[in-house]
Amino acid sequence: MDLKRLFNKGKKMVDDRGGVDSLKEDAQELAGIAKGKGSLTDKAKDAAAAVKEPGANEPDPQERHPNRQATEDRHASADRQESKERRHP
Repeated sequence: MDLKRLFNKGKKMVDDRGGVDSLKEDAQELAGIAKGKGSLTDKAKDAAAAVKEPGANEPDPQERHPNRQATEDRHASADRQESKERRHP
């Protein structure tokens, strides 16, 4: 198992969702849904809808991610590294 590649993919996914702060907001939103009233089915539907949008209903992802260029550079670097690892295992 290539842990570095797995780590890079996880990091890229977090960045794509808006960073760590966005994930914290998502977790708080999901906790609120879980603690709320309603049936388990309703809670599952609400949680699925909440997970589709990163962050706590913020309209502009650019505002959450002021340093977009650095994130894109990290993604490109991770992609290059993954490609290099595939060519030379």
